[in-house]
Amino acid sequence: MKRFKGLKLTVIMLAFVLIGTGCSKPSIDSASLNEESASDSNQALTVEIKDYYGTVKVPVNPKNVVALDNRTFETLADWDIQLAAVPKAVMPSDSPYVSDDKVLDIGNHREPNLEIIAAVNPDLVIVGQRFATFYEDIKALVPNAVVINLDFDVSEESSSPGENLVNGMKNSTIALGKIFDKNDEAEKLIREFDKAIDEAKSAYNGSDTVMSVVVSAGNIGFSAPGSGRVWGPMYEIFGWVPALEIDKATSDHQGDEVSVEAIAQSNPDWIFVLDRDASVSSTSDAVPAHDVIDNSPALQNISAVTEGKIVYAPNDTYTNESIQTYLELFDKLADALAR
Repeated sequence: MKRFKGLKLTVIMLAFVLIGTGCSKPSIDSASLNEESASDSNQALTVEIKDYYGTVKVPVNPKNVVALDNRTFETLADWDIQLAAVPKAVMPSDSPYVSDDKVLDIGNHREPNLEIIAAVNPDLVIVGQRFATFYEDIKALVPNAVVINLDFDVSEESSSPGENLVNGMKNSTIALGKIFDKNDEAEKLIREFDKAIDEAKSAYNGSDTVMSVVVSAGNIGFSAPGSGRVWGPMYEIFGWVPALEIDKATSDHQGDEVSVEAIAQSNPDWIFVLDRDASVSSTSDAVPAHDVIDNSPALQNISAVTEGKIVYAPNDTYTNESIQTYLELFDKLADALAR
């Protein structure tokens, strides 16, 4: 009888073990599901963007970011994105990154201290414009970082600089919106950008001639239709009629050499001016563009001057070719051309 009771007790205990084993199965499945969720979460922390070379997988809200593209600084600042290092020497002096001692300075694009990039151990490096040529060097220097190139071609070698400017600005804004989880802000900027283009295009009468120039160190350089610094792509975007065209024009940062007499002979209806020295004050012989234009005897009798049809780009344009700068510039053009 005792043996029977013992056997019965053993069976009962075995049953509890089996039941316990059966109950544990869902917890194993839950763990598996949790692993899958974690995997999905990790995948959600990256996003695919398009840069100069194609599709790149980039971490969302990366912690250590180095930005070297002048077209991105104002957007990043407006979105309160913290940066680890920037090229302060070629940035607007009023940029919050320039005055922040915690943001390291890698210098200018002519003699950059790229070792600083490695020192901050970045998760992401954004190159473009002046620093685009350092893309491969930076990739080799920080192999564990994602390096993206947001540059686009508006040089004399481009067959469609205007289209490249518009699409490039939009694509880089979309990319930054995805990376820093600012998609709504990016879409708002693009809507405003499209609207500004439409308004500036509508304000132009289609026949007035345009002369675009770069003023640097008291000299007037020719910003060529198509390729000239800042202004060149706009001839394609807005359908401007150039007052003057020269052979072998370039995208030189000070403009191509052309005599003031040649500008005067072209007698433009409008003069659009980029004041390079207004944002690069390192030259001791800097002269405000207003003064250069106003004090040039050869220009005083041309239509654009006598009728006050001169538009100056925002002072920081040369070092701040952001989408915000173009919005401001396009608004100025629309207001002036609509007069």
